[in-house]
Amino acid sequence: MLAEGYSAITYRSVAASAGVAAGLVQYYFPSLDDLFIAVLRQSTDRVIEGLEAATRSDAPLRAIWSYANNPTGTALLMEFMALANHRSAVGAVIGEGGERVRRSLLDAITPLWPAYGLDEHALPPEAVLFLLSCIPRMVHLEATLGTVTGHNETVALVERFLDKVEPRP
Repeated sequence: MLAEGYSAITYRSVAASAGVAAGLVQYYFPSLDDLFIAVLRQSTDRVIEGLEAATRSDAPLRAIWSYANNPTGTALLMEFMALANHRSAVGAVIGEGGERVRRSLLDAITPLWPAYGLDEHALPPEAVLFLLSCIPRMVHLEATLGTVTGHNETVALVERFLDKVEPRP
């Protein structure tokens, strides 16, 4: 999917990668939507497990920032989002997964606000979480298109914020 785009995903291509017959893939996934949805749900479960562990570290906001800055994960998400423009069932699962991830992260970071010295009314954890998650994705997307103005300054702004609330040892 990353190399050739979502349109290159067929029963035959999946079967070839897995070393099985195409009929076997189609038996377990009667439609390609079923396959995409299974991959998304399983991936979301793994992401949540990994992020929950990361948010138990001394720097959970940095862990979220690091996760969102993964270029491969961002590229794959963008490819799934492009797919969702043509397959509404996939879009619904992306939205569901995104909400699950954000709710899990929000549950982990909200109790930390007083220790960070942050007022959750002036700077809501939901807004910070959204920015930490979405800025890297937009930077990646725009950079692939050749738009870069403001990227370095925005990343530096976020890094200064993180240095303030989660100083490096």
